[in-house]
Amino acid sequence: MSQLVLSSLTDGISRSVGALAGSVTDLFEPTLRLGVTGLSGAGKTVFITALVANLLDRGRMPQLAAEAQGRIETVLLQPQPDLTLPRFDYEGHLSALLGSEPRWPQSTRAVSELRLSFRLRPSGLLGLAGSGRLHLDIVDYPGEWLLDLSLLDKDYPRWSAETLERIGKRPEAAAFLALARAEDGALALDEPRAQSLAAAFTDYLNAARGKGWSDLTPGRFLLPGDLAGSPVLTFAPLPEPASAPRGSLWREMERRFEAYKAKVVKPFFRDHFSRIDRQVVLMDVLGAIHAGPRAVEDLRRTMAEILTAFRPGANGWLNRILGGKRVEKILFAATKADHLHHHQHPALTAITEALLSDARRRADFSGARTAALSLASIRATVEDSVQRDGAPLDLVRGRLQGTGKQAAMYAGDLPTDPARILAPAREGAERWLDADFALMGFAPARMTLKPGEGPPHIRLDRAAEFLIGDRL
Repeated sequence: MSQLVLSSLTDGISRSVGALAGSVTDLFEPTLRLGVTGLSGAGKTVFITALVANLLDRGRMPQLAAEAQGRIETVLLQPQPDLTLPRFDYEGHLSALLGSEPRWPQSTRAVSELRLSFRLRPSGLLGLAGSGRLHLDIVDYPGEWLLDLSLLDKDYPRWSAETLERIGKRPEAAAFLALARAEDGALALDEPRAQSLAAAFTDYLNAARGKGWSDLTPGRFLLPGDLAGSPVLTFAPLPEPASAPRGSLWREMERRFEAYKAKVVKPFFRDHFSRIDRQVVLMDVLGAIHAGPRAVEDLRRTMAEILTAFRPGANGWLNRILGGKRVEKILFAATKADHLHHHQHPALTAITEALLSDARRRADFSGARTAALSLASIRATVEDSVQRDGAPLDLVRGRLQGTGKQAAMYAGDLPTDPARILAPAREGAERWLDADFALMGFAPARMTLKPGEGPPHIRLDRAAEFLIGDRL
């Protein structure tokens, strides 16, 4: 017991000394940590690559006030402070986007980091105010890991019951549900059976991701990394048996579920999330609309759950880990705005804001400033207009992913009233009754960048101004 107390005491002293050292360093060279997340397919890797490229060469950043006012002298890539994290492969991802046959870079698989350093012109009376330097540490992490926060308030019986009920009518879950419902959790643990159940549940999660569902937990089942095949990822939801003796399948699944929370989820929040100052959450709102009303409602619920992570007061253990620290600003960004003519961008932004209304109220209540906008990190299309039934039809053109052929796309007429999207979604409608929304997969456009210009984008400069402008 004394050894445990001594260990806890020394850990506390180490954290205090580390925090003090960080505070002293920040006094002379302030650091801002920007977290970037979003669910699979939302475009996290492309967002970070485009943001860094356009901060290094700011010719396309007119809405970044510090650049417009000449306060930024230079921006440099620097060695990252955390030597235990993989470096975000900015150069490799940029090469993929700017090559002779441009392609989208590989998606986020784990936590990574990159540091940018801004050298700023002094401001204020006699030009003496301001430190003259700001370090921006960009932390990239999968949104599915953030969703795991919701598991911490649940025990295994509750998680199993809720999961089985939620996925009960999804065709993608049919094979897993047949296997799980045929299982008797009261029987003695048989490891091959446990592995088969976990594998079938993982297959469901992958299929659900492909169909546009957002509630994909546990997140490490999709991105296991070095935990692949370990017992901590070998569990699945099961119908609760009348009794579960020691050594039964149910008891072992329960033990592994609790270990996942303790050994996987909590360390992520303690080691990475606790130090984030600003956050951007990327959302594929167009993809959800294309998938149908149920996918939209699923996205709305998922975003509300994500906001729980930014309200540490609601979770005692999280509040202790963060020490009362809260994320200062949160930007919700609907990506792929280049799939729409600019006339429809306000409608996409309005739908995004409406999707987040409940979640944003929670964050605003906790003191965090929030904003929502639609953007395209890399503009892959050009706008065009054609005649249809004697009237102009605004659309976009681009290179199709896979074939590289040019194609035109009209995504559908997004309603200016978000209720026309959200109401059927909340009511559980299976399809849109009075509209049809299309979506194509475009490859990056071939680009030749002028000196001093980053890749073309839509409203990336406005996103940067909200997230870091006040510190420049």
